[in-house]
Amino acid sequence: MEYYEQKDPSVRGQAEHHVKMNNRRNLEITGVKEVDSFDAEEFLLQTSMGYLVVRGQNLQMKNLDVDQGIVSIKGKVYELSYLDEQQGEKAKGFFSKMFK
Repeated sequence: MEYYEQKDPSVRGQAEHHVKMNNRRNLEITGVKEVDSFDAEEFLLQTSMGYLVVRGQNLQMKNLDVDQGIVSIKGKVYELSYLDEQQGEKAKGFFSKMFK
């Protein structure tokens, strides 16, 4: 259990980030710095741990607390994924080669 209890040194000084989902219909996310975009099928959130994409159906922002960095989303959630900087570079490189 020691592995899970150790804190990642790269996280120091950053706000805590938690994702809590209830019955795949209610999502509460803490550590949100900014809501970049959202619609009924996708939310793009900048969190203290990187960009988080929430995909689903009939998604609605239930609550937004900018001061505390808390976002609540309701709707049917299909996918949660983080966009790493490395993935962004690979995608950028792929598309730049394709559209030269």
